[in-house]
Amino acid sequence: MANTTSTTLNDLFVNIIANARFTAEEASLMLGLVTQYDIQAVAGTTIQVPKYSAVTAADLTEGTDLTSTAVSTGVVNIAVGEVGAQVILTDVATYGAGDPATAMGTILGSAIATKMDKDLIALFAGLSGSLGTAGAEITVADIFKAAATLRANKVTGVINAVIHPYQAYQLKANLTNTFANPNGGESQNEAMRNAYVGQLAGITIYESANITVDGSDDAIGCVFAPEAFAIALKRGFTLAPQRDESLRAFELNATAVYGVGELDDSYGVKILSDAAL
Repeated sequence: MANTTSTTLNDLFVNIIANARFTAEEASLMLGLVTQYDIQAVAGTTIQVPKYSAVTAADLTEGTDLTSTAVSTGVVNIAVGEVGAQVILTDVATYGAGDPATAMGTILGSAIATKMDKDLIALFAGLSGSLGTAGAEITVADIFKAAATLRANKVTGVINAVIHPYQAYQLKANLTNTFANPNGGESQNEAMRNAYVGQLAGITIYESANITVDGSDDAIGCVFAPEAFAIALKRGFTLAPQRDESLRAFELNATAVYGVGELDDSYGVKILSDAAL
């Protein structure tokens, strides 16, 4: 008689890997807001991103030769490294009720997604452009000032903001006059109905609990274009099961290889503000 054991449950691992990969790819907010470099086919563990100086055009005089402009080249180095998480799936767990594949996939995928987000969010503090002060609540004016700062830096295209949920609460309160909604405009009504800011000053605003609140109840959010930050993906999410027969279980090892870095300091503005209810 052939015995069916967890060592033959290949379909279970397919489900775990699929769920974990989906969660890792879909749950990372920051991954879709920054510049991505796929370096899987590139040798080495460091990517060099060249930065070129601007060239200024000038009026010409007929019969007079053009004057050349020297173009200097800088470089941003982004080193990649491994991150990982592990859970143990015992044989007994596979026989119980529920769906361990979905549970394990969600846990592992979320762990990698959260790590990516936190690594990218940590870059906010390194920006030189800054608005707000510790202990003071974020305001709608801060968002408009950030937009003006970036536009003055000749930033074009998409601009996003990522702030802590407590900062977002204060922004909604400021927008609606502490939820009195006296003006009844589109943004105020949306904030009142769905607790959603949406867009201000052409900036799409997102909330992330992965932003750290310090011991003084302050947090650093950021308004930025995708060119402000980058993630270099050497190897995306990978899940490898490894059998431990004496433990009668499988180790589920989730890893990814990537690096993050600041690309252009002028493409982002950090906002320091109170982050307490």
